[in-house]
Amino acid sequence: MADHYEVLGVARDATTDEIKKAYRKLARQLHPDVNPGADASERFKSVTHAYDVLSDAKQRDNYDRGGNGRTGGGAGGGFDGNFGNFGDIFETFFGGGGSTRGPRSRRERGQDALIRVELDLDEIIFGTHRDLEVDTAITCTTCSGTCCQPGTAPVTCDICHGTGNIQRAVRSLLGNVMTSSPCGSCRGYGTIIATPCVTCQGQGRVRARRTVPVDIPAGVDTGLRLQMPGSGEAGPAGGPNGDLYLEMKVRHHEVFSRDGDDLLATLEVPMTDAILGTSATVKALDGDIEVELKPGTQSAEVITIKDRGVTRLRGNGRGDLKIGVHVVTPTRLDHKERELIEAFASRHKAPAPALSAFQQGLFAKLRDRFRG
Repeated sequence: MADHYEVLGVARDATTDEIKKAYRKLARQLHPDVNPGADASERFKSVTHAYDVLSDAKQRDNYDRGGNGRTGGGAGGGFDGNFGNFGDIFETFFGGGGSTRGPRSRRERGQDALIRVELDLDEIIFGTHRDLEVDTAITCTTCSGTCCQPGTAPVTCDICHGTGNIQRAVRSLLGNVMTSSPCGSCRGYGTIIATPCVTCQGQGRVRARRTVPVDIPAGVDTGLRLQMPGSGEAGPAGGPNGDLYLEMKVRHHEVFSRDGDDLLATLEVPMTDAILGTSATVKALDGDIEVELKPGTQSAEVITIKDRGVTRLRGNGRGDLKIGVHVVTPTRLDHKERELIEAFASRHKAPAPALSAFQQGLFAKLRDRFRG
């Protein structure tokens, strides 16, 4: 059983490039299309398997530590290294091993990207525009995604002749069977980039920051994701872009809250204004609003201002602005104020305080009336 390094004629500390160079030289000499002899066929299988092991860092490390990976070298060797597991045997016996596939493309679709966008409550009423700075992969402008230095092009692999696969005869219980595996020289692409682009290192894309203009529709809410097809990362070798997903988060507002398409707020009203009635100008998210309070207004009453809520995401129109009234009772009175209140109380004899059925607190009542 020959040593992989001896099969390729390289030292045990040979670099990946030295191993690849040695393999390509031997493969040209021993390929069945060039040298149809039986001995050359056996050597070609040994050379290819040795390269498959030593060109893969993990397999090479395992081999150097004494793991299995040695090639079968003689005519009486039985199954060779290609039959290391039942998957290969099953594939060979039931027809998969003899099939050939075309070379695989270097062009692949880019990955999708996810960005979280924070919005203020006033921005979602009518929608907003954002120019987002995204750190992503873009197509290399030097090679335009070809992976090659300008003025050059990929060359056909002289080992697999552009097929991306290597066929080899393998002895089995059923006799000699032709198997096909990706070419170790071109990695199954069928071509070799002899002069990679120095800007992208032969990847066809580079990392960069780019600006993505986004029109965010009105009515979005926290957790909603917007999909922007084709705005994700550029694919390798000029492959199509993935998609960009924007996940919304609406910031907390100190005054207004949201219930579906409605906006909710609380209006604090002095006791005297609640008794006598008044009008007030309040500042909403989209401008001033006139609020009329009828005489005798009670805490937890809800004033509804139609069409001053959030624009509906799917549909026409807007929700409402619902304002809950909170009557504020004074806690500190001077002597004159106390006399006035006492005079008022003496003119309006009310029943003495007494227990009655339990009632919800102000905010619970407001919640139910908001939603009612």
